[in-house]
Amino acid sequence: EVQLVASGGGLARAGGSLTLSCAASGFSFADYNIAWFRQAPGKEREGVSIIRNSDGHTYYADSVKGRFAISSDNVKKTVYLEMNSLNPEDTAIYYCAAAPRRYGLAFTIALYDYWGQGTQVIVSS
Repeated sequence: EVQLVASGGGLARAGGSLTLSCAASGFSFADYNIAWFRQAPGKEREGVSIIRNSDGHTYYADSVKGRFAISSDNVKKTVYLEMNSLNPEDTAIYYCAAAPRRYGLAFTIALYDYWGQGTQVIVSS
């Protein structure tokens, strides 16, 4: 059974940090890219960051570049999103998702085969 389990969300103050985790199982981890998306109330889901598990190559949305860092532990089959310098605009439900690596590092939602359940991040001012 394929599973992506996202965790680590919570409440943070502006300027603070949180680290999200996405634990994967049931598929070939190295053959997939793992991305984090987020969806704020009343807004469309947007891509945040992607990592290609086969070689660790990463990609970030401009809105988080320099503040967020994505990493992967291929032994634990877990992807992390370290979020620093948080601001209220980062408030959203964060989802991890997996897409076959042949598609490259893209935030196109239709490319992602598997999705986690989401974890809520709230940043207070």
